[in-house]
Amino acid sequence: MKIMVIVAHPNLENSRANRALMQQAKQNTNGNVDIRDLYKEYPDWNIDIEREQQLILQYDRVVFQFPFYWYSCPPLLKKWFDDVLTFGWAFGPEGNSLRGKEFMLATTAAGLEQGYRAGGDNWYTASELLRPIQATLNRCKVNYLPAFVAYNVDRISDEVLQAEAHRYADQLLAPAIVESRY
Repeated sequence: MKIMVIVAHPNLENSRANRALMQQAKQNTNGNVDIRDLYKEYPDWNIDIEREQQLILQYDRVVFQFPFYWYSCPPLLKKWFDDVLTFGWAFGPEGNSLRGKEFMLATTAAGLEQGYRAGGDNWYTASELLRPIQATLNRCKVNYLPAFVAYNVDRISDEVLQAEAHRYADQLLAPAIVESRY
């Protein structure tokens, strides 16, 4: 299985958690994962739509890794969705290019896991808050896999962060358990 991870972090070099996840994905996936840094590739935000579409077609599983920004993804990743997932290619009556491909979200949150629930600090679960991105991907007829979420990343110990990074690498390679299918 060919897997591509698209990392979207505007300050990756200073990110303890996202860097750890990315490094573990590189080291512990036996070369089965290609990792791209969206902010490094497109510092001017001029996304090469045709290139991105062709790249996606080469992979069986695509993972978007990002820090949780105001209950969503960073702005360049949102722009990537808007630009790359075009009508007639990714969705619409003739838009079947992504049908059946596996897509997954991987995010890091500064808050505690118990804060992401009804009655918690954030009122909703991370899964509920990620629903708009899931809905976008569902519209593209993909097989949406359960999201990976690492919590409390600003305060966890190095040991806990490494355990989370190992869990992430394992989930990248795990057989698909489809959360939603078109």
